[in-house]
Amino acid sequence: MTIRTRFAPSPTGYLHIGGARTALFSWLYARKHGGQFVLRIEDTDLERSTLESVNAILEGMTWLGLEYDEGPYYQTERFDRYQEVIQQLLEKDQAYRCNCSRERLDELREAQKARKEKPRYDGCCRHKQVSADEPHVIRFKNPLDGQVVIKDLIRGKVVIQNSELDDLIIQRTDGSPTYNLTVVVDDLDMNISHIIRGDDHLNNTPRQINILQAMGADIPTYAHVPMILSEDGAKLSKRVHGESVSVIQYREEGFLPEALLNYLVRLGWSHGDQEIFSLDEMLSLFAIDNVNNSASSINHSKLLWLNAQYLKDSPVEHVAHHLSYHLGKLDIDPSTGPNIVDVINAQKERAQTLKELANISAFFYKDFDNFEENAAKKQLKAAAREPLELIKQKISDIEDNQWQQQDLHDIIHATADDLGVKMGKVGMPLRVAVTGGQPSPGLDLTVYLVGKEHTLKRIDMALEYIAQRAQ
Repeated sequence: MTIRTRFAPSPTGYLHIGGARTALFSWLYARKHGGQFVLRIEDTDLERSTLESVNAILEGMTWLGLEYDEGPYYQTERFDRYQEVIQQLLEKDQAYRCNCSRERLDELREAQKARKEKPRYDGCCRHKQVSADEPHVIRFKNPLDGQVVIKDLIRGKVVIQNSELDDLIIQRTDGSPTYNLTVVVDDLDMNISHIIRGDDHLNNTPRQINILQAMGADIPTYAHVPMILSEDGAKLSKRVHGESVSVIQYREEGFLPEALLNYLVRLGWSHGDQEIFSLDEMLSLFAIDNVNNSASSINHSKLLWLNAQYLKDSPVEHVAHHLSYHLGKLDIDPSTGPNIVDVINAQKERAQTLKELANISAFFYKDFDNFEENAAKKQLKAAAREPLELIKQKISDIEDNQWQQQDLHDIIHATADDLGVKMGKVGMPLRVAVTGGQPSPGLDLTVYLVGKEHTLKRIDMALEYIAQRAQ
């Protein structure tokens, strides 16, 4: 049997972090077993589904690198097929028309609640002959006895009595099919063998199995993944205590996609004490039946730590590809300054995110208007004027084609010797002058990467600052 999994988001918003983890688990399972991974867009909610949301989902999948073998399929393009199945169920007496009014259903529900019963449809129209010409819904004829056994790869054996289920609506009054019908038809037609999805769908599974059985279909294998909670254990909503839940928001905040995938795979799954997994290791080691059956909580500190490791250890060209996006957000074209690879190698130990790395590296590419206040007050004093002027003179004498890090190292040390002062009296004012007060690597490397023109311009700016303080 060929393993076929699917990810089937509804385009009513961004790609949610919980959905991304489900997509990852489905993708890993298919890839590990030599199968196929299908992307399906469940866009039958015409009022809430938007093209913008579709694009956000596709963008998130692309950024994460979760490539799909088929799709995206759109449910709105399959309405004829759903109507065909509904008609077949009606003809086989496995579905029926129901004309119960909203008022009757509301009264039924309230009466059941008053008796402390589970609200459910009472089958009033099950044996009526409701005309197709009057307003009606179509309900699936759920079996009245027996049970549904779900052999869940994560939760184990789950047994639901059919007496607990009612006759769910499979077609609305306006003729549109409902979720529980469309998802069943899609999974059948697309030959989905394994359905990995959030455990919020567990209540739907016995209903869907009954529909599949009515259609004479083989039952896929299910795995219901527990939800993700916020750090304080609450249900993860759009933003909880500053936690992002949109995949694209994680990109905006400066996370590498591999770090986020690594983080997601560890939410509910583990392999010994190992924390960092390459994609190849995920593929070889991941097992869906080892996923924990209890909810996992977001740990932002762990994600930051993971991302910092990936920034340091990933190929620098790969980091550069993603860093360019964040430099662009600062209106920086990295091709107009020092080699971005050199900047990353110089700065990557100082940042946990690409956004932070871009911010602390912006001074390499872009002149600043002001010095960091505390650093300037501490270092750009009257005593710094003479060292800065001497450094300026020595740097000015360097030929443009002779701009070398070792020469800058020698100049800085020679300036301290010439003035008979400790290196800190030269180096600290120069560092603030050149960086504006940002974290930076060794001073000679910093000046080398900033370049002669911008270094001289910033030293002049520092001397002007010192002169204004003296007034």
